[in-house]
Amino acid sequence: MQLPRNVLWFEALLYASLMLDALSVAFQDRTPTADMSAQTIGAATVVAGGMIVLLLYFVWLAARRRKNWPRWVLTAALALSVVSLVQAIGDSGLELDSAIEIVSCILTAAGLYFSLTGDAKGWFNA
Repeated sequence: MQLPRNVLWFEALLYASLMLDALSVAFQDRTPTADMSAQTIGAATVVAGGMIVLLLYFVWLAARRRKNWPRWVLTAALALSVVSLVQAIGDSGLELDSAIEIVSCILTAAGLYFSLTGDAKGWFNA
């Protein structure tokens, strides 16, 4: 069965968002400081990579396997991401990594919008 156009947009926009997140993690500053040891930084990087892989799986489940619940998990992840982003901007101001996160959040929101509208409405199973 062919994917509806809105589901294809959902999938493409969320994959683009996750690609930006992966690039952001790849280019993070990993210099150990008094507050963060090299092991802590390494663990945080592995956890971030694992989360990206898990979210990739959720996008695949929603778009290709027609599952509804991963869309809501992705929506909750977006909400948490926006809260975290607002706190980060409040703490250190607008920097390059927060600008990348803003673009990522916009792409995710647009993708989720497409998953809830148009020809995508009947695609997802409960």
